[in-house]
Amino acid sequence: MPGYDPKLANLVAELNRSAPGGPQPSADPIVDTSSIDRILSSAARRGASDVLIIAGAPVMLRLSGALSPAAGPALTAEETRSLLLSVLSPAQQQELHRSKSVDLCFSRESIGRFRANVHHQRGTLSGSFRLLPEKVPTLESLHLPPALRKLTDARQGLILITGPTGCGKSSTLAALLDLINTNRHHHVVTIEDPIEHIHANRNSVIEQIEVGPDAPDFASSVRSILRQNPDVILVGEMRDPETISTVLTAAETGHLVLSTLHTNDTSQAVSRILDSFPASNQPQIRQQLSLALLAVVAQQLVPTTSGARHPALEILMATSGVRNLIRKGEDHQLYSAISTSRNAGMITMEQSLAELVRAGRITAEVAGAHCHRVQDFERYLNDF
Repeated sequence: MPGYDPKLANLVAELNRSAPGGPQPSADPIVDTSSIDRILSSAARRGASDVLIIAGAPVMLRLSGALSPAAGPALTAEETRSLLLSVLSPAQQQELHRSKSVDLCFSRESIGRFRANVHHQRGTLSGSFRLLPEKVPTLESLHLPPALRKLTDARQGLILITGPTGCGKSSTLAALLDLINTNRHHHVVTIEDPIEHIHANRNSVIEQIEVGPDAPDFASSVRSILRQNPDVILVGEMRDPETISTVLTAAETGHLVLSTLHTNDTSQAVSRILDSFPASNQPQIRQQLSLALLAVVAQQLVPTTSGARHPALEILMATSGVRNLIRKGEDHQLYSAISTSRNAGMITMEQSLAELVRAGRITAEVAGAHCHRVQDFERYLNDF
């Protein structure tokens, strides 16, 4: 395996210094790589959100959204293998051997809770670790708008959280579920892969099912959940047509359903759902979606002037006009409907970014790099 390249490390450091949001925190001092617990403990103390363990490179820490090599030698293939296998149970090691990749969550006393993925690359093992907050996050702690609270008052329908990997979708779902747990007396069932946030019963009773240990897959689990007398269902991700179809049916038949998709904006979420089905089935799916949808929230985390990250949101609320556009297949008009419906609680990503710039949280350059329609963003920024 190739050794640690100082030139590469210097290049990464230089990219971080010039990244939007300004200089990034240093990963020094040297990380103790004698055990995975020592690595994760060091990462937690430094406020890293993620840790990458890859043969031929030093431990990599993601600090304020930017990736930085920790001071210290590159890991050998054998060191990497030993570190990563130490977090896997025998069953998880078998899954890794069979599928070449395994997802898991685990806790370390006095360190925290982690979500991890261990996989193969170039003949070696690699791993990524996400540090999860000790407490279930709130909308306030995530800097999400209070308007999202109203979504949890609904008795039935579908709430979708979308965005790229690492944008905080799971945290947003957890915050919404915590509101339901606090304010309502309901039976809540989640299906997750893996379980990230542990919810203790408050006014609601919560069951959390994990794909693998508790259920074979999302689709069959959602079908089973419908027979468990739930009021609220959380589906970690709508991955396949069968899961999507079952989720839509659940949202139509008296359940409040929360789930996620990997799309960059709200209109793409509608298209992704429809494109999952053959053309002959899409009229029926359009009808179901138009009736079941409550809201789509697309989010991304943007570097701030202080070096932290702040969410920027696009919110689509399923008003009668929006439902009609979806039913008629006029998805291309959804963005226009959002941009002209601030009174209904909607906002485009460009409007959200412009507001963050005006509030002094982010720079115009950073906002421009994260918007989907630059001309619209510039217009919103200049209107104020």
